[in-house]
Amino acid sequence: MLQIDSPVNGVYITPNTPGSKVPSHGTSGFGEEYAIDFVMIKENDIFKKPYKKSLLEYLVKGLELNDFYGYGQTIYSPIFGEVIGLENNIEERNPVNLFHDIENTRKVTNEYINKNGSSKIITGNYVMIMITENEYLLLAHLKKNSIKVSIGQKVKEHDLIAELGHSGNSTMPHLHMQFMDNRDYRIAKGIPFIFKKYEVKKSEKWKIVNNAVPKDNEVIRFERK
Repeated sequence: MLQIDSPVNGVYITPNTPGSKVPSHGTSGFGEEYAIDFVMIKENDIFKKPYKKSLLEYLVKGLELNDFYGYGQTIYSPIFGEVIGLENNIEERNPVNLFHDIENTRKVTNEYINKNGSSKIITGNYVMIMITENEYLLLAHLKKNSIKVSIGQKVKEHDLIAELGHSGNSTMPHLHMQFMDNRDYRIAKGIPFIFKKYEVKKSEKWKIVNNAVPKDNEVIRFERK
């Protein structure tokens, strides 16, 4: 099991997390068994909305990317390794519309699985980092033209990687992170991990948690000093 730092900074929820169920995304395929998603929220919002406007406007009209708290937030390397793959030029859908994005998910998943489509239609803009020959990190759905690293570059914990976006198989701006044992998604198996440290908000107070993974109903905070 890998022990890692956080790839994000601030207040988040993790709606798909191995802290609540495995496989976290409903499949053990594609290296996703222990994958986790990060969605930024406003700290004191009891509804845990990831956007600044109303739910009705989101459902009826859709929202601009900049209406989401997480869009453009900095993504950091959570671990030491070498960048071995990336994509930086995939367009993001704007405005963000729940129904259009769900349809996009259906379409690209079918194309990838049944028509041997490129993995980039799923990952969107991404960075892949090799930790060892049997351990790989994927950071996916990144903002277009935001990637700060290059192939062959060695990275360490806390190094800047990119910005949070809405590219590929994404239903709203968020970060998808997974560890796997092969760079080829079609044969990769997921690798479990734990965070060295984060905080969970309980009864309006922040509690430090060490060596664990958040659950999907928790409001969590990562702070960089």
